[in-house]
Amino acid sequence: MADMIDKLQFYFQFQFVRNVLIVGALIAVCAALLGVTLVLRHFSYIGDGLSHVAFGVMCVASVLDLADANALVMPITVLAAILLLRTGQNTKVKGDAAIAMISVSSLALGYMLMNIYGAKTNLTGDVCSTLFGSTSILTIKSKDVYMCLALFVIVVSIFVIFYRKIFAVTFDEDFARATGVKVNLYNNLLATIIAVVIVMAMNLVGSLLISALIIFPALSAMRIFKSFLKVTICSVVVSLVCAIIGILVSILAGTPVGPTIVTADMAVYFLFALAGGIKGRVA
Repeated sequence: MADMIDKLQFYFQFQFVRNVLIVGALIAVCAALLGVTLVLRHFSYIGDGLSHVAFGVMCVASVLDLADANALVMPITVLAAILLLRTGQNTKVKGDAAIAMISVSSLALGYMLMNIYGAKTNLTGDVCSTLFGSTSILTIKSKDVYMCLALFVIVVSIFVIFYRKIFAVTFDEDFARATGVKVNLYNNLLATIIAVVIVMAMNLVGSLLISALIIFPALSAMRIFKSFLKVTICSVVVSLVCAIIGILVSILAGTPVGPTIVTADMAVYFLFALAGGIKGRVA
């Protein structure tokens, strides 16, 4: 134990290590807040679909050799999020089918473009890093910390200020619309935030693992609690704790940050599922 503490103290002397812990914690909270709403609206898979869209656009940015890939990735991912939420209300193309189509198409086209036009020699390494997260925590920079901090303030502020409106839109859009709530406005707002969180999280956990940050904390909380407020608070706490534990274990064991955080989320979900089963039998 003393050796582990000494090792952590040594690593936390470096700014880039502190950066990854801060970014991981902020993204975990944002993803958990959005995850509860998405899971309850049966759009939990949207994180995976949007992450694949972001991957495809990032491949295009790589082929075009753009200096700032986010300048192209961010707006297109936001547009895709808005279109997905709107398409999910279409009777001809259901939400899960639309997400699956966009997800697979973006992933395939992106990888194909990188293979045909990509000029980089380390193509396999670039793809693995983008899909599963970087194996090095050196990729988190100070500007990412400030961007994530701003995103955290915006997401938390929106949920606090518009909590009742988000609650109404989450459970019954028709009733919310009948009571005067601007449903489309809040849907577009949520879609924009979701897209931004996903693009920011790609550097930490990779495009294939982002859904875990959105889904697992919410599902874990739902195994114990039933009210929307309690589920949201528990989801945030679970996501934050798992992110911190995952990052610390990654530092100590030398494992990739993203998969380690997701493994922690999976472990907590099974613990909550067990606790929820026991609670149900006792009740």
